[in-house]
Amino acid sequence: MSKAKESAESNAEAIPDDIAGMSFEAALKALDEIVAKLESGRVDLEESIALYGRGALLKRHCEAKLKAAEEKIEKIVIGPDGQASTQPFKAE
Repeated sequence: MSKAKESAESNAEAIPDDIAGMSFEAALKALDEIVAKLESGRVDLEESIALYGRGALLKRHCEAKLKAAEEKIEKIVIGPDGQASTQPFKAE
């Protein structure tokens, strides 16, 4: 197994169950709340470090959800023969 694949798998395993079970919207809201707390400057160092770590996990979870959604999207294209067909969506 390649190192990149092993790293990706170990990263996926590192996401706690409470985050893994979140919808994209819930994870994004939790991430926004963490950012607001950190930006307020009213959090002590230890809590800041813990919040930052959780924020990183939430960010990774959101990115995975977006990638999964992107893989499901198809675009409709018209071929040279005038027939419609679908192709996987690729962000440009």
